Amino acid sequence: MNLKNPQTDLEAYRNTIHLDHPCKYASIRYLSINDRSKVINELINWLANEDNGNTTKQILREFKDQRQVLRALLNIRQPKPLDAVFLDMLDCLLQTEAYEKEIVKVGNLASAAETIPTLQGENGDNLVLWQGDITRLAIDAIVNAANSQMLGCFHPLHACIDNVIHSCAGPQLREDCHSIMRIQGAPEKTGDAKITRAYNLPAQFILHTVGPIVPQGTFLTDEHRVLLASCYISCLELANRIKHIRSIAFCAISTGVFGFPKKEAAQIAVYTVKHWIDKHPDRFDRILHCVYSQEDYREYFRAFQGE
Repeated sequence: MNLKNPQTDLEAYRNTIHLDHPCKYASIRYLSINDRSKVINELINWLANEDNGNTTKQILREFKDQRQVLRALLNIRQPKPLDAVFLDMLDCLLQTEAYEKEIVKVGNLASAAETIPTLQGENGDNLVLWQGDITRLAIDAIVNAANSQMLGCFHPLHACIDNVIHSCAGPQLREDCHSIMRIQGAPEKTGDAKITRAYNLPAQFILHTVGPIVPQGTFLTDEHRVLLASCYISCLELANRIKHIRSIAFCAISTGVFGFPKKEAAQIAVYTVKHWIDKHPDRFDRILHCVYSQEDYREYFRAFQGE
């Protein structure tokens, strides 16, 4: 173990973040358009009073839409407890938005064996290639491409998956991540993973992993490749320790602002996951590679074909 950057085992934070207590929202009421507007304004006022309005005024000048203002304020908010009434209102809003996006059940998606005629290797029935929004997936666990601070993205309305996942899950997620990092006492090491509950997402858990950064204008190295493969392995090994997890959706780790070339990233992702499944053929029912762009889909499709 690197003593300068120690890694915290699951059991050290499992009880602290109540990992084994499912988030249940059976009593959530879905909001009408009028109610939603009132709730959003009330939540904004709540956050404005929390910081005496200084940050809120800046955000209001930058963003005109009230829903964007609320998201931006939550994006930049430091991890700290929130009032239960506030969270109840926000949960209603996020649950309504999740419902309206049309939740996708992973069991209804076609397997790679069905969609890729020239699929290379075995276990194609357990693998899925899907293009879409990972926050819509009703699945046991999704993977978040995090940064080394593991607290989500603080840049207002940033398009990175870290920001999107935290925005849809709610601020309780940042609180859990903060608890984990406080226990660890050091930034997360590239290639490792942590797990939290998913709160307002249709998934049950989130696996957070820090992918390697390939700065623009630099060459891809073997170390980059090993670290990216380690992200997938760490997530699989960690999920393997949670008996309730039978399905996982991976994002395309490191291919966004971290700059990892898409073609090689897809090849590493597909090969690493298939190799792990070959050694544990009965552990998971479905492993999904979730891509957002058509370019990513083409690269993964070719990787599944062995190209």
